[in-house]
Amino acid sequence: MLKTVPAASSLRNPSQRGACLDIMEFPRSPLSSLSLCPLYLKFDNKWVQKGRPLVSGTFPYACQRPIQYPSGKKPGAYPQNVDLPPILPKKKKKPYPIPFKEIQKAARKDKKLVERGIEKPLQPPKNGLLVPELIPVAYEVLDAWKVLIKGLAQLLHVIPVYGCSECSEVHVAHAGHNIQDCNGPFSSNRHGLHSWVKGSIDDILIPIESYHLYDPFGRRIKHDTRFEHDRIPAVVELCIQAGVEIPEYPSRRRTQPIRMMGKKVIDRGRYVEEPKPQCSVDPSLSSIVDLDACGASGRFPPPRIEDVPSIAQETMNAHEIVRSGVTKLMGKYTVKACGYCSEVHVGPWGHSAKLCGAFKHQWRDGKHGWQDATVAEVFPPNYVWHVQDPKGPPLRGALKRFYGKAPAVVEVCMQAGAQIPNRYKPMMRLDIIVPESEEASLVA
Repeated sequence: MLKTVPAASSLRNPSQRGACLDIMEFPRSPLSSLSLCPLYLKFDNKWVQKGRPLVSGTFPYACQRPIQYPSGKKPGAYPQNVDLPPILPKKKKKPYPIPFKEIQKAARKDKKLVERGIEKPLQPPKNGLLVPELIPVAYEVLDAWKVLIKGLAQLLHVIPVYGCSECSEVHVAHAGHNIQDCNGPFSSNRHGLHSWVKGSIDDILIPIESYHLYDPFGRRIKHDTRFEHDRIPAVVELCIQAGVEIPEYPSRRRTQPIRMMGKKVIDRGRYVEEPKPQCSVDPSLSSIVDLDACGASGRFPPPRIEDVPSIAQETMNAHEIVRSGVTKLMGKYTVKACGYCSEVHVGPWGHSAKLCGAFKHQWRDGKHGWQDATVAEVFPPNYVWHVQDPKGPPLRGALKRFYGKAPAVVEVCMQAGAQIPNRYKPMMRLDIIVPESEEASLVA
């Protein structure tokens, strides 16, 4: 008979991962002094001896258990293939980034404070003061933004980019694809095929602009006063409000925090007249020229062929710095986006300009439906089809489910020789072999 001896607690610690040790004691046998230790296997809670007679003694049984991770995958590992975020319908309001129940809960909390006559507790930058630890991040993002624009302008002289003249589709290859998914006007006459023209940097880096505010907590922008404020890239405006000093775009730096009672500002300090920007005598020497992507391809000459891989890698690194930096800044500084169109406003409240022409704008008198913005709305990725062979045959609609996608900047830099960050590899589907047209119907 087999008898199980309880194992020591130190050997069977439930929190210990890896091998577990079971102690088994067997009856004595006269051959125990001559026999070697046999091999014991355990199947379905039954002990099976292999090849030798049963002997006595105490033997350790080691079983290797796989490590169980709470999330179901190893830390730092990416899934094999992932799908892109679904395209939101244009005839419906965007979902709230923050659950609506949490928004209502915060509103009820503010209402209770107002009823009790208690001011709303505000922390920087909600009270108008800067966050000191984010000032270096803002400067880093602005410097990377300049490198990103310069790098893309140089790479577009080497990497061909096409854009559809009827819709927003962009393709990075030596020829446009043949996927019939054009939704522009008169697309039915072309059977859904795109009308390809030569693309520009604006097709790769989508221009998202915002009004520049000298005092974000001052007077709101009205519809009649919208021309009194400059429109600059939203990333640049976010960096300015986070502490970056640009002479052409001055910003008010408060020394005393504002005070609020619920949603009403009870003390914002006196209104300060906006100073005139310090414009440079020579526009070509101004620092704001490098901040705008418009016409960047004409400002930078084509690079040398041997310098293309290094420029591509610098551009890829700059893209990742901008994306991560914008994420950090938006974690503290408020950015609003329209729930119906692509308008973005950097500041605690949205502007009052009646410029929204999206779904049911007549019901809102052209005003935007402001809600908290996401990083993808301030710095859009602009996904394009990933091309494994840019000089090969065009992509076909019959094999669309085998193709992956990537941000346009990542696709341009990859074709120029840059290393792909691991976070983009699953959506690009690099491990999938695209079959021939005849084999596509045989693939499960």
